[in-house]
Amino acid sequence: MATTVLTLLADGFEEIEATAPIDLLRRADAEVLVASCSDNLEITGRSQIILRADCLLTGIEDPLAFDLLVLPGGPAVFGLRKRSEIINLIRDFANSGKPIGAICAAPLLLLDAGLITPDSACTAHGSTGDEIPQLSPNQPVVQDGQLITSRGAGTAVEFGLALIKKLFGPEKENEIRSSIHADL
Repeated sequence: MATTVLTLLADGFEEIEATAPIDLLRRADAEVLVASCSDNLEITGRSQIILRADCLLTGIEDPLAFDLLVLPGGPAVFGLRKRSEIINLIRDFANSGKPIGAICAAPLLLLDAGLITPDSACTAHGSTGDEIPQLSPNQPVVQDGQLITSRGAGTAVEFGLALIKKLFGPEKENEIRSSIHADL
């Protein structure tokens, strides 16, 4: 059975934070489904790059059937924070015991879902420090249980590689790392 990943996109997503993990996970042979959180398959990123999602999130019968949930950051996060159905999906996914990856501002969605607590180890974009004061500002990626967080666009490749390691183990991570010349 294939390993499946659900990546959520909304207008204003950070392009590098979405495309680097999608690309790397697909190189590792994960089936990555890109879902639009709007009613349009074409989603415009913060730098005006348009990506075409595979489907609408509302059209997915069972989003909890995926093995990993990936949440890119960018200004899109602030709109998603206001949507209870997105926060509930994140909470339900966490309750299923499966991993969730969140980068840049997206750990704020984990915070809103009650998954980041004052005792959590995590990182995120420095602008989230008022709400997530315990973030590790010098770590590109932090894993705490099922949560994998990362700082931002500049750490998107390390984030994608950490997601591969979580799903497939260190051998597959090293294989993909080597194939893209991401030195250890």
